[in-house]
Amino acid sequence: MRVPAVVAACCIVLAASAAAQKQTAPRAPDVFDELYTRGKKANDAMKTLTARFTETTTSSLLTKPMIARGRVAVERPSRVVLRYSEPDVRIVLIDGNKMTMSWPSKKLTQVTDIGTAQGRVQKYFINGTADDLRGQFDVEDHGASDKPGTFYVTMVPKRKQIKENLAKLDLWIDKTSLLLDTMKMTFKNGDTKTMAFEDVVPNAPIEPGTFSLDR
Repeated sequence: MRVPAVVAACCIVLAASAAAQKQTAPRAPDVFDELYTRGKKANDAMKTLTARFTETTTSSLLTKPMIARGRVAVERPSRVVLRYSEPDVRIVLIDGNKMTMSWPSKKLTQVTDIGTAQGRVQKYFINGTADDLRGQFDVEDHGASDKPGTFYVTMVPKRKQIKENLAKLDLWIDKTSLLLDTMKMTFKNGDTKTMAFEDVVPNAPIEPGTFSLDR
């Protein structure tokens, strides 16, 4: 699993933090002020999250988009598991600073230290302030969204370390729940990965063994 996939996995943590860290700058109140205030309340009350996802990958190396489906479970502060069911079974498990990918059909198990990436997620998306986040990203609120019932925000990284892989992050946030509806990552080489979430359930009961590769 290459570095951009680490970014993708870490961005799932953003789903668990709802829209609490959408940016507000020192200015007249706008949509970001509302998102921050309402999202912070939702974020503080959230401990777990489950959802179905559809992942669409485009690349110059692919003749057509690659589509995968599965389920995701999140347990704050730092446990995430993505269980892919289509087109092939595989698991991506994040537990603290370790990410493990298990891909049985390819007889592949890979463990990656994502401490640095996790630290950035915690610092700027969960524990940081709106100003902290604006210091790392140029943020554009598009106002109107092509997805009814959502806010649409684009974040372009400023830091060299992030720009080396991620060129742009587009987020669609559900207006009612303030949960992540869709995110699209555009990488430096032009490849994209889009993850759309359905049946999102905050504070869902988590079954024993959910965060285990042996389940």
